[in-house]
Amino acid sequence: MAPMTKGSNLPYRQLCVELGARVTVSEMTLARRLKQRRNTEFALIRRFPGEPCFGVQLAGTNPEELAWAAALVESKGADFVDVNFGCPIDYFTRKGLGAALGRQPNRMRRIIEGLKRAVAIPVTAKIRLGWNDETRNYLQQARAVVDGGADALFVHGRTRDGRYRSAADWDATAEIAAAVPIPVVGNGDVLFPQDIQRLMSQSRCAGVMVARAALIKPWIFREVRSGYWDITADQRVELYRRYVWLAKAHWGSDEYGMARVSAFVRWHLDFWRRYVPRRADGTFPSMQQREETKGVRTALEGLLGRGDEAAMDYVTEHLVREEPLDPHAVPAAIGTRVETELAEVEG
Repeated sequence: MAPMTKGSNLPYRQLCVELGARVTVSEMTLARRLKQRRNTEFALIRRFPGEPCFGVQLAGTNPEELAWAAALVESKGADFVDVNFGCPIDYFTRKGLGAALGRQPNRMRRIIEGLKRAVAIPVTAKIRLGWNDETRNYLQQARAVVDGGADALFVHGRTRDGRYRSAADWDATAEIAAAVPIPVVGNGDVLFPQDIQRLMSQSRCAGVMVARAALIKPWIFREVRSGYWDITADQRVELYRRYVWLAKAHWGSDEYGMARVSAFVRWHLDFWRRYVPRRADGTFPSMQQREETKGVRTALEGLLGRGDEAAMDYVTEHLVREEPLDPHAVPAAIGTRVETELAEVEG
């Protein structure tokens, strides 16, 4: 399970581990904020009891500061430490963080060298293919982290400018895997279990990391072992309720805790609603082509797939309050696809 800002919160990692995730990583954690002793940043490096293999992803520009932070997370029980050389967000790249460092392979090497001197646990790095299509320097980046002593490499098969718009380039990931002597883990456009099998074979990677798919369908980790799960709407709701329970256990049920739970459930719901099952003809949707279910099977499935504010607020409130969901409680706007398909479902 990939490191994802907000998405890799502790209770969601718990849910994914329960569903079969074998390796988890914290949200991106800023080394400088750790050194400033900010409680909000320390919360990001906390692992839950029984988390099987937990890494902390650090971001920063100063090798000494990053080395200090790496030693800290090692003392807190992390199994490995990862350096973020791939974050594409403008706020961070303007500060020289994330993908901005991918333009400076020598600096990447020095950062990895500093971390290797500071800790005994494995040190990994996550990169993108380059800043843009004109500067795809992924082999230079990969060799720099290898020269620095990295134990493994995570590759997101897009450039910084590509963000998430274009399809991931797994041929480039395969080129990296063939060029370096350390394990390479590929990332990008993994949505169904057969995607994992195909991309592992194509790239010869040591493993696959799942990001957005884990947010859309956390049961993808179960599918890796058991095959495609034609999950029902009721089964989805049970998993969402399990997340609510884990979130309450983590943040508490007081006013502050419940506000956090509600905010995170509402945030997650914007991903959960995007789930589309296997098509009627037996083919599968892709990550890069957002589509809606053609013909919902039940009224509850229709409710879970809605993106309008009224429906999402209703589902959030009733999940958090642990109240039953009534698919008819929030009528769809007349003439919309959802309204038409629900009429068909109900005969």
